[in-house]
Amino acid sequence: MSRNAEIAALLYEYADLLEARDVEYKPNTYRRAAESIQEHPTAIEDLAADGTEAVEEIDGVGAAISAKVIEYVETGEIEELEEERSKLPVAMDELTSVEGVGPKTVGTLYEELGVENLADLEEAASAGQIREIKGFGPKTEENILGGLEFARKASERELLGDTRPLADDLLDYLRSREGVEKAEVAGSIRRWRETSGDIDVLAASDDLETVIETFTGWERAERVIESGENKASVVAGGIRVDLRVVIPEEFGSALQYFTGSKAHNIRFRNRALDRDLKVNEYGVFDISGLDDTSDQRAGERVAGETEESMYEVLDLAWIPPELREDTGEIDAAAAGELPGLIEEGEVRGDLHTHTDWSDGTESIEEWISSAEAFGHEYLCISDHATGPGMVGGVGLSDEDLLEQAAAVRAAAEDASIEVFTGVEANVDEAGGLSVSEEVLDELDLVVASPHSALDMDSESATDRLVAAIEHPATDVLGHPTGRMLGRRPGLDPDLQAIAEAAADHGVALEVNANPARLDLWGRAVKVARSAGAKIAIDTDAHSAAEFENVRYGVHTARRGWAEPEDVLNTWDAEAVRAFIER
Repeated sequence: MSRNAEIAALLYEYADLLEARDVEYKPNTYRRAAESIQEHPTAIEDLAADGTEAVEEIDGVGAAISAKVIEYVETGEIEELEEERSKLPVAMDELTSVEGVGPKTVGTLYEELGVENLADLEEAASAGQIREIKGFGPKTEENILGGLEFARKASERELLGDTRPLADDLLDYLRSREGVEKAEVAGSIRRWRETSGDIDVLAASDDLETVIETFTGWERAERVIESGENKASVVAGGIRVDLRVVIPEEFGSALQYFTGSKAHNIRFRNRALDRDLKVNEYGVFDISGLDDTSDQRAGERVAGETEESMYEVLDLAWIPPELREDTGEIDAAAAGELPGLIEEGEVRGDLHTHTDWSDGTESIEEWISSAEAFGHEYLCISDHATGPGMVGGVGLSDEDLLEQAAAVRAAAEDASIEVFTGVEANVDEAGGLSVSEEVLDELDLVVASPHSALDMDSESATDRLVAAIEHPATDVLGHPTGRMLGRRPGLDPDLQAIAEAAADHGVALEVNANPARLDLWGRAVKVARSAGAKIAIDTDAHSAAEFENVRYGVHTARRGWAEPEDVLNTWDAEAVRAFIER
């Protein structure tokens, strides 16, 4: 895996530090370059090896940024970034995780009050010091205090969108090294939970010591926390990564055990005990007739080399990791009633995407080409409409939407895929849509999404979303709660009522695959599915690279037991059109 994301993150940090000091122009320049580097198909380290001119071929990357990229690839450091860090020694990511606190606010709080981290911020806000700063006031201070607890709690866990790519990079590294027979991610990341505390990886080898040395020598490892005979921990990308190495014969049992969840494993273990079997990380052991079973490997070992054998010996079908949350999966496996879960390759199109008409990065024509290149069979262009929650001129007016629809239809004539005209309309507090009826009637598909007033009570939130679902133009309820993982909790509606309304009115409920959202989530998908509502897995993509996020949406839907027929965009274009023209 390339280091593009790693270097892009450093440039984003540099931009934030510059913005915090009120430097003009440069922050946006570095952010554009960071975005281009992150999305570039060629590994940045390969371009850096070819010299400055090769790096400068990336859109938005000039001589100064190219020099910094090459400096980091060659030395592991960017001198000017270190200088900016020394001028403003703050936990920028931590502080800006509080909603409403941006880089400039961080700079001001540091200069005025010496705030460097969340603890300092809480102390200053609790003491009433922030309201005394010019341009802030009591309301700002109140908002900061309100967001602090949520930000601190969220900061203890990492987003799946950050941990999974890092884990995949480590797996690629380990699997390519001599002596490693198998390697797999474990823990909550293997179950595709939205967040995790760290990264757990399991490897199989007959040479445990060598694999540990290989792991601690991983180029992404910034610091070794500990290193033992069969396990070690490092910090990579600011995230703790734990590796455990087992002999090949015990890989299956270890993988089952360390994947979890705890609740799943307890029910699994109890089922084994009912059959005079003992389950642990070393295998399944027949302990019938034994008086002393304290030894972990006591008894006859009857399974453990493969994970499938662990389940088979208990008369269970293998259970996909996403389902292992003790929500009925073991009973379903015993009865042969596990769902045939949707697979990554079965999503055929994206119904919620954005072009540069609102806040995307590509033109209509470029966007269609990007979707074609990704392999989609159809695409809906659903740029933001004006309305509540839209700031900075992002949303399109009714006139803009009609003009865009004409442009989309013209571009679609030369496309090899089906292209739907659409809009992401804003859902107001009463459940109304921020686009006129006349314009909605002209569009193929309407995604209705809440973007504001996300702190209303549950009953009001339910009424609001049901009203949006009942609007005759609504086809998809986009990111239904409006949550942003680690930043804001979003609405808390009655999921059953929402699902039933969606089923009754032929509206698909979205699993927004952006890893900062994953809204709906697994449990909510299961509720929707049981009510008969359809799911739409959309990326909400603003750039071509974000089409890849579809995998997070697929695995989130799998956590909700979703099968292909439950998901609208596993259908072909003709069937999708029939659904939205109902």
